[in-house]
Amino acid sequence: MPATVNKVLEGSIAQELEIEAGDEILSIDGTKMSDMIDYNFLCKSDFLTIEIKKHSTGEIEEIELEKDFDEDLGIVFESAVFDRVKPCLNKCIFCFVDQQPKGLRDTLYIKDDDYRLSYLQGTYITLTNLTEKDKERIARLHLGPFYVSVHTTNPDLRVKMLRNPNAGKALENLKWFRKNKIPFHAQIVLCPGYNDGEELERTLADLAALKNTVLSVAIVPVGVTQFRHEELKQVDRECAIKTLDIASKYKRVCCSDEFFLLAEREIPPARYYGNFSQLEDGVGSIRMLLEDFKTLNLPKKLSKPLKIVFATSFAAEKALTEICQKLNKIKNLSTEVVPVKSNYWGQNITVAGLITTDDLIASLKNKECDFVVIPSVMLRQYSEDFLDGKTLTFVKEQTGKDFFVINNIYSMKELVDCLFTL
Repeated sequence: MPATVNKVLEGSIAQELEIEAGDEILSIDGTKMSDMIDYNFLCKSDFLTIEIKKHSTGEIEEIELEKDFDEDLGIVFESAVFDRVKPCLNKCIFCFVDQQPKGLRDTLYIKDDDYRLSYLQGTYITLTNLTEKDKERIARLHLGPFYVSVHTTNPDLRVKMLRNPNAGKALENLKWFRKNKIPFHAQIVLCPGYNDGEELERTLADLAALKNTVLSVAIVPVGVTQFRHEELKQVDRECAIKTLDIASKYKRVCCSDEFFLLAEREIPPARYYGNFSQLEDGVGSIRMLLEDFKTLNLPKKLSKPLKIVFATSFAAEKALTEICQKLNKIKNLSTEVVPVKSNYWGQNITVAGLITTDDLIASLKNKECDFVVIPSVMLRQYSEDFLDGKTLTFVKEQTGKDFFVINNIYSMKELVDCLFTL
């Protein structure tokens, strides 16, 4: 996987140098790069010599340039890793990738466990394939923070849950992080009967002992689809209540929104989530959306009647219902929340990012509206593709409806700005 240019930013140094999409950066100052970490480090210089293989001709060019220290070249690469991505070697009992059916997008079956992607992009790693060479580089460059899927600090239990003999070294590696002042965010996928209750208490106590090396701890419920071949319990109301009570004893520990919904408790205030560091795990997404909505200036009325349908997940229904109650006070505006029932995955899956086209189309049947609002997480990034490979154009054709895709899923500003133009 070479350092292939995906695009060049407008007005950048790279554009001036006529670097183009498809070109390969072979080396900088004679050093071949293995990832964006190398690239970022090598670019922090006033003088650079860049070796490039041109996509259009196949010729190799050498460019010398002078720039300001730390000035970015303006290159966006196809991947953050230029050599082989470190694969996941675990067979976790709760792995979502392993319980997916065939026929979905190829990218949904990729299982990486690469500390570089964790540092660069915030993906979660288990540390089971972390080598001494990796640790030496992390310490030397003082990389961090990382996002670590801890799940449990009980060595025997972690080996059982991850089905990897190296999984038992988790706490040992986390103590190494503390010794070398490498901060990290921790994730716990809660599996009832395995790492809940007393085992959760043990894990949180062990993490608390690592003090400020642990920036945050996110507890999320295991996702169980109808395609799972082995028995695994779903988090229920009783488990959710017990988990929330245990988590409340510790600092910097937050439960995902699903726990509060299952426990029938109010979503906590913003201060509960600190700096919202694990939003991608569904920790605080509802609260952030509600808080952001409070800051928006709403129009008093629209020039003509308008009906909007919000097609969303069951997890977001509560927040959007509250928002719609306020939007409906705008004269000539009518809004409705339509939670999409997941027939494809099963009723236990309630997140928007896993909604399929057939389920979306079925939910919108017989719904009259001017347009449907959906969050961008339903689609593959920079595309109109749903996870089942069908497109938004297909959904438009099948429903006969127009769609408004909100790019920032934690804000309604895009939609409200649109209302001002109507």
